[in-house]
Amino acid sequence: MTGASGLEEAARAKQTVRERVWALLERERAARFPGAKGRIPNFAGAPAAAARLASLPAWRAARVVKANPDAPQLPVRARALADGKLLYMAVPRLTDERPFILLDPGRLDVPPRRAASIAGSARAGRRITLADLQPVDLVVCASVAVNREGVRVGKGGGFSDLEFALLVEAGLIGTDTVVATTVHPLQVLEEALPETGHDFRLDLIVAGEEVISCRRTRRPPGILWDHLDAAKIAAIPALAARTRQDGPLRP
Repeated sequence: MTGASGLEEAARAKQTVRERVWALLERERAARFPGAKGRIPNFAGAPAAAARLASLPAWRAARVVKANPDAPQLPVRARALADGKLLYMAVPRLTDERPFILLDPGRLDVPPRRAASIAGSARAGRRITLADLQPVDLVVCASVAVNREGVRVGKGGGFSDLEFALLVEAGLIGTDTVVATTVHPLQVLEEALPETGHDFRLDLIVAGEEVISCRRTRRPPGILWDHLDAAKIAAIPALAARTRQDGPLRP
């Protein structure tokens, strides 16, 4: 979908999907503390899904992992550090001039699980700029809902898409970078899901014991400036700095 009206229509459709999945997880008692509604759901079986992801060739081949900071992916982040992988996490809402956190397993003085938590990463990690990142082998992103074609619906902030676009434009995510998510089986929907030009698709979905390999058909070339309003650009230093220097760079 393109244009302001198309983006608004997609946003409404995505919110309808979120509300339905949040209610389903709560009704089936598949959500764990602090609940599902309004967030990336912490789901029953998240540690097992992380272990299943870690058994895959894409995981074993990855040296550098970028992962979301949400609760259901804590076991993924901890496993990455335990397996000796460099781990990047984004600063919440990208509000820092150094918008990423580097966790180096060779430099930790706390256990991987503690270092990989939101609070722990702020203490054990180091904030870095986009220029300090190494190319990413595996992206693990958060999802509220997915389908078998690799379309995902996040929690609605759009920050996963912005992080992805920044890394693509910097040459840190390439065609060989694998994009994965871990979810509860109830989060896998057998239907078309709304998506826009700034949405990326998944390569791998780990849903409980099931591993779904997707035929990726969408990976945006970078930031779509006409999908962002002035307030959002101003709130994210990495974007605001570019508009001051060069003006918005459009594809």
